[in-house]
Amino acid sequence: MLRRHLLAAPALIVPAAPALAQASRAVCYNCPPEWADWAGALRTIRERLGITMPHDNKNSGQALAALIAERARPVADVVYLGGNFGPRLKAEGLSQPYAPALLDQVPAALRDAENHWFTIHSGTLGLFVNRAALRGRPMPTGWRDLLRPEYRGMAGYLNPTSAAVGQVGMVAVNLALGGSYEDFGPAIQYFRALRANGAQVPTQTAYARVVSGEIPILFDYDFNAMRAQYTDRADCRFVLPAEGTVSFPYIMAMVANAPNPENARRVLDFTLSDEGQRIWANAYLRPVRSGVMSAETASRFLPDSEYARARPIDIPAMVAAQERFVERYRTEVG
Repeated sequence: MLRRHLLAAPALIVPAAPALAQASRAVCYNCPPEWADWAGALRTIRERLGITMPHDNKNSGQALAALIAERARPVADVVYLGGNFGPRLKAEGLSQPYAPALLDQVPAALRDAENHWFTIHSGTLGLFVNRAALRGRPMPTGWRDLLRPEYRGMAGYLNPTSAAVGQVGMVAVNLALGGSYEDFGPAIQYFRALRANGAQVPTQTAYARVVSGEIPILFDYDFNAMRAQYTDRADCRFVLPAEGTVSFPYIMAMVANAPNPENARRVLDFTLSDEGQRIWANAYLRPVRSGVMSAETASRFLPDSEYARARPIDIPAMVAAQERFVERYRTEVG
């Protein structure tokens, strides 16, 4: 990745091109323009703060691997990750503490106690349903509905051995059906039964397969279902399961020994500002701060009474249990 620098030039001296952008630059790992409207966020950061942030299409795992490889000489200033990566980021010494403005409005369970990472928005796991593809069947209302014969072959979920959303799906079902972070028996029994009922198990994102009707019902986040409904105008809806579910946070952190620390702090402040939070809301992710959405945007989400059935995922507990429950899935469900 090429670096540019922006330093004030002495009179009558034209600085070399590499020296032109440092003062107005920040590098974010894993801020892809097509995800969560990072394109809009990067554009607004440039317009409001005068800070240029190059696009980056890493996923969370790739971002973490790059930070580890570059530990001695970091390239990134900030990083955006799925919440389950937060504890490892800190444990590896790849983050540094920073308390951005308005951090006190982020619930304690959604940020690190020592300010190494904090949530900016979340997604709620449920059923992303293509109504037309149901071919007259009723809309499912919860997890158990999908075990009925009438939904045979109609449901899908991403493979928990390779996809983070698949792992979140296992946690959501397990807790909803009476399990815990120590006991994944209910989830194992459920996914065995779901596989027996013809469930499809893709290994990568299946958004287009739901919109096309190939997979009528997918375990997925509310923001993908809402994107299909409101942006792509597909006959899709989000169902928050009657038995309950979990919400999954997405986090930001300041990279240890960031090359542009002041810019990093300003960017992190922006992510929690009213304007920053509204960008996420307009992309159908629930902002971590309450009361920032416009009435029009809020009307597109399910009512708060529905979201009351979604509990925040316990990040440290999920991280501690993750290897065990994925291995159980691999050996007992397959």
